Amino acid sequence: MGVAVPGAPGMLGGLTGIVGCWAWAQLIESAARAMAVRMMHFINGSVAIVCFQASPCRAGLLLPHEISMKRFVLLDTTPIPDNGGALCLFEYGEDFVIKIQGGDGGQLMNTRMHGSEDALAEIPCRKVAGRPGSRVLIGGLGMGFTLASALKHLGKNAEVVVAELVPGVVEWNRGPLGEKAGRPLSDPRTVIRMEDVAKVLQAEPQGFDAIMLDVDNGPEGLTQKANSWLYSAGGLAACAKALRPKGVLAVWSASADRQFSDKLKKAGFKAEEVQVFAHGNKGTRHTIWIAEKLKG
Repeated sequence: MGVAVPGAPGMLGGLTGIVGCWAWAQLIESAARAMAVRMMHFINGSVAIVCFQASPCRAGLLLPHEISMKRFVLLDTTPIPDNGGALCLFEYGEDFVIKIQGGDGGQLMNTRMHGSEDALAEIPCRKVAGRPGSRVLIGGLGMGFTLASALKHLGKNAEVVVAELVPGVVEWNRGPLGEKAGRPLSDPRTVIRMEDVAKVLQAEPQGFDAIMLDVDNGPEGLTQKANSWLYSAGGLAACAKALRPKGVLAVWSASADRQFSDKLKKAGFKAEEVQVFAHGNKGTRHTIWIAEKLKG
């Protein structure tokens, strides 16, 4: 291949230099991309990311410039009470991820995609924010985004009760994880109950203007079979009793469920199924049921 550079004496030499630089760039880029494809897989939770920059020969091509690694780094593991399992908190670059220990590798939640968790609180809280001394209940703290959204859309005199069964999740939100949601646990309107949300519901008839449930993957319990009770006829009846007149029940789910919509109607709710993007306005969609209590 020619090694002359553009501008060298002789038109042929200059042209050969351009072609030679271009050919070398193509060869190097091809090899780099092939290497990148082989590296783009998980190795102990690691992902290789190859970044390309403009070629030094300025032929308008992209050459490998830097290879950076993003790894799942286990920060902590916490047991799930009365379950035998555990939740794991990982750091992944600038984000945090929660998984089930020993699961199939799937993520329960992460700090990058929380659009539907925000909407779970925004929609019902907007409906009850004008009520004096509005009081709402959130089942499941998660990564704090639903709590943060509720506080954002409620007044200064509101109270947000959060029922969280796993103590470790609360501690994670009080640590570095809390920065991602704006540290909503520090808001004086927040009240944490370290108990099953079902017990809170049954203990406070007509105690809430809105109830937001995000305790599992939806109507089909994933982390705990006991969670299925909340989505049963008995659980929905308990939700209705815990709501004040014209109270609102919001239920998060990873997927739609026609039968659950029918259960809500039978439990005395006027239900609407809302599809919400997990992140921005594209990609995975989650389902939120917004159900208004019809009777006092």
